Amino acid sequence: MATLELDVAEEAASQPARKKGRRLGMLFWVAIGWLIFVFAVAIFADVLPLPSPTDMDMLDRRASFSAEHWLGTDGLGRDELSRLIHGARISLVVGLCAPIIGLVVGGALGMLAGYFRGRLESSVVGTMDVLLAFPPLVLALAVTAYLGQSIFNLTLILGVLSVPAFMRVARAATLTLARREFVIAAQALGATHARILLRELLPNVLLPLLAFFLLGVAVIIVVEGSLSFLGLGVPPPISSWGSMIGEGRESLDVAPRLAFLPAAAMFLTVLSFNLVGDSLRALTDPRQGAL
Repeated sequence: MATLELDVAEEAASQPARKKGRRLGMLFWVAIGWLIFVFAVAIFADVLPLPSPTDMDMLDRRASFSAEHWLGTDGLGRDELSRLIHGARISLVVGLCAPIIGLVVGGALGMLAGYFRGRLESSVVGTMDVLLAFPPLVLALAVTAYLGQSIFNLTLILGVLSVPAFMRVARAATLTLARREFVIAAQALGATHARILLRELLPNVLLPLLAFFLLGVAVIIVVEGSLSFLGLGVPPPISSWGSMIGEGRESLDVAPRLAFLPAAAMFLTVLSFNLVGDSLRALTDPRQGAL
């Protein structure tokens, strides 16, 4: 009887671990595989046996699939596969660097506002509300017109626009944790505010921020594509998925693949980031268990 009770107890204890493992699911690993593939081809684009993405051949415009051009050529005779792979670099660089700005700046502001409260919280929240109320397209137009089109300027614009979202996530998590027992105990032992923020709160706030970061990457990739589609992205001849979609719309009647291929690559990448972000957010949700 004692052995049976022990087996039942071990089975009950192992159920949460198995549920957490099953929670990831097959789609999660498929998304991870696609992201690894996209990052790999983007990183090693220069060593892959591909034509230059900027070499034009006006006699071979909109060519169909062939052994020389696996995905054909665009309206200027440039290799579509090469432009798709090199365009992934721009979309991933902007999609990763811009949320990092939001993560660092917004996360710091959110933690300070949620911990100290009072006037600091009112000032930070009010500033973020003003930034959210300002039309992002107008801000992008103004910065682009004043500073010019470049990867750095585009990343800076999108990074600033992502700060309010990260601030709200960090502030909400900090408000939940600021009155927990381990924080009160650290205060009672005489720990400084800096130590409490860095040693007690940051490790707990960082998990939901990182999960939200992956969702932010997906959003930024779409926004970058939209701005490039409107002509506000990186300047030519640099290609991104958004600019390729914009260029391909002129050939929808004769070569729709020129718009659909980069759109499909963007769709799969954004979907993969969303799936991974949602899975990690579910695993790090404090409502699923005690911290």
